[in-house]
Amino acid sequence: MVNLKNMSTEQANIRTTNLDSMTILEALRVMNEEDAKVAESIKDELLHIEKAVKLVVAALKNGGRIIYMGAGTSGRLGLLDAVECPPTFGTDPEKVVGLIAGSHKAFGKAVEGAEDSENMGVEDLKNLNLCSTDIVIGIAASGRTPYVIGGLRYAQKVGCKTVGIACNKSSEVGSIADIAIEPVVGPEVLTGSTRLKAGTAQKMVLNMISTISMVGIGKVYKNYMVDVQQTNKKLQSRAINIVKNATEVDEGTAVKKLEEAKGSVKLAITMILLECDLNTAKERLKKSNGHVRKTLV
Repeated sequence: MVNLKNMSTEQANIRTTNLDSMTILEALRVMNEEDAKVAESIKDELLHIEKAVKLVVAALKNGGRIIYMGAGTSGRLGLLDAVECPPTFGTDPEKVVGLIAGSHKAFGKAVEGAEDSENMGVEDLKNLNLCSTDIVIGIAASGRTPYVIGGLRYAQKVGCKTVGIACNKSSEVGSIADIAIEPVVGPEVLTGSTRLKAGTAQKMVLNMISTISMVGIGKVYKNYMVDVQQTNKKLQSRAINIVKNATEVDEGTAVKKLEEAKGSVKLAITMILLECDLNTAKERLKKSNGHVRKTLV
């Protein structure tokens, strides 16, 4: 039997002991007030998140991958962050990977018991041909999920850097990982339902890690996603607007330069800012390791 009594994520919230007799508005108001605590809990973890981002940037620059792993909601959040990276940042789909206990079929339907296997976590990483240049980020609201623990231990044997994200202090996941990120959100409105505040906290932390890491490897100029992929009409319009706003040119010029750059927002911006041709822009970006701003100095 798993001992959950000392985990804050499993405690009953004294503000919602009468949740079933509250009016709809009362219940919504208390949920909103509880959710407001999440950002504050993350503020206390910023130095740890900074360390994690530095490790991720180093791994990506060295050709490694970000590998998220979790079970249930935690695993789904890792998968969500991973699949958003290619369209947003133009990363290879294999560069940011999400693993969930029970395989991808568990994204839409729970696979009962899958999270209880440390060996399954090991096997999933072996199937990815995990290597020492990768970084493994284990996500577990409770901080004691065997699937994640097994994966983190195996990753360290391989020589990977590891990060543990949990919502309880001094968690087992955190104690195993090189860096522990442990925002304590307190008891959930619905006792033990960690898809609520804990899930929100995990999502916010993952947003921070992936976004700022991508800034670190040159996927952003100013606050624009300059490697955005034009996979639909909305993103085509966004690409034009990014070129316009980042360089202060008119729409006609933005469209023309995007065509010359074969759809690359980053190359189009560099061509405009440096007043150069496509090949020169490519050379300058190569020398600056993909950072647009560094081509300007």
